[in-house]
Amino acid sequence: MPDLILRPATPDDADALADCIRAAYAVYDGRIDDLPDVAGGIADDIRDHRVWVADASGRILGGAVLVLADGYAQLANIAVHPNAGGKGIGKALIATIEAQARAAGARDLRLATHVGIPENVALYQRLGWRETGRAGNKVLMSKPL
Repeated sequence: MPDLILRPATPDDADALADCIRAAYAVYDGRIDDLPDVAGGIADDIRDHRVWVADASGRILGGAVLVLADGYAQLANIAVHPNAGGKGIGKALIATIEAQARAAGARDLRLATHVGIPENVALYQRLGWRETGRAGNKVLMSKPL
């Protein structure tokens, strides 16, 4: 997408990013009963963490939340609007998050996904992540940086 830019989110992006996240996860609404509120607290995330958005001419098509911890970083959320899927936005967001985590001194990047979304587990594995455990409905994964 030639007009797509990845940039840090601002407080003004919170509503549009929350809408994008909800749209991205809507496909799981009837499939997963215990999916948490994936868009809840996005304004707080923008204030407290490193959040990046994929912006196409002022329209938010995706976003990712990076939480820095002692020695590692957590990919707390990533979503791409379903109308923008298959264009490399997710991979670009992950690459940006990895670079940010590395620059902040993190040695590895971690995430948790839902057991009811095995396609996400497979995608992350193709991108170099490995499963490190399971806790309830969560699949825990990490990737060395």
